Amino acid sequence: MKNNVDYSLYLCTDRNLMSTDTIEESVELAIKGGCTVVQLREKDCTSLEFYQLALRVKEITERYNVPLIINDRVDIALAVNADGVHVGQSDLPAFVVRKIIGNDKILGVSASSYEEALKAQKDNADYIGVGAMYSTLTKTDAKTVSIDELKKIRKAINIPIVVIGGINKDTISNFKGMGIDGIAVVSAVVAQKDITCAARELLTVFKEQT
Repeated sequence: MKNNVDYSLYLCTDRNLMSTDTIEESVELAIKGGCTVVQLREKDCTSLEFYQLALRVKEITERYNVPLIINDRVDIALAVNADGVHVGQSDLPAFVVRKIIGNDKILGVSASSYEEALKAQKDNADYIGVGAMYSTLTKTDAKTVSIDELKKIRKAINIPIVVIGGINKDTISNFKGMGIDGIAVVSAVVAQKDITCAARELLTVFKEQT
């Protein structure tokens, strides 16, 4: 799966924003709308709760053949045999994570600068999440990345780039023709009343721009 990942519509979960009762329902509805990757992000639960939730979500992603990425927690990713892990700049270094998870699992790294992106590629990341492109409710302290910086990153690296941070149907057009491989979304999908419809619409708009 690792070498054939479609990053077009990359969903990040957020229990505080979702319109459904459970994360599992949120994930399945998003996948039905065309979500191509799921990142399970849990900041405020115990390791046991995260592990059990990850197992339940993995049952859903496996059923639809969609990769499951675990945010930050390398131990949880390995414990549930997820498809990969995503780390930020304040998490374990990417090169260390690669040693732990091996070469068969997906490694994603957050980058908000040209230098961070280059290092992520050097550390054998499979893709880079660039952002925050715009201000976002999910990370109020996130540093924003300019379009010029994004262009510089795209020119310098040859691995997939997923943009994140304030991405919605109104901002997608700003990335037209830039060679972006996918859009990472949170509230633009999980907070919507009709999650499936929202995902489908975003994917359609993104495909039209690429």
